[in-house]
This record gives sequence, C-alpha cells and structure tokens, in this order.
Amino acid sequence: MTCSDEVVAVEVLRLLDDGLAAVATESGEEVVSVALVSACPGDTVLVHAGESIGIVKE
Repeated sequence: MTCSDEVVAVEVLRLLDDGLAAVATESGEEVVSVALVSACPGDTVLVHAGESIGIVKE
C-alpha cells in the first residue's frame, strides 16, 4: 500500500531502529521510513514510496 505513486496517511504504531516505524495501513501493518520527520507513536504521517514526508496536524 505505501509503495504506490500516491501519498497515504497512516498511523505510527511504534518506532523501530534505523529511522523506521511500524505503521497501520488499510491492508495491515507495514514498516516505513520516518527518517525525514520527527514522528511519535500515535502520529499520523503522510507516506510516499515507503518514506514518511510529513506529519498530519489536527
């Protein structure tokens, strides 16, 4: 899901080593990079091609 040509909003479940995070997607749990953003568990991030590119502010 997060490797498409679209930007997808997903919730960060937990942070992992090496700038990665487990996130909840429509198709289940996936691992994406959060190296470019300061994400925390519970944050909603925008993901494109497996890379978080922004945090959704509510």
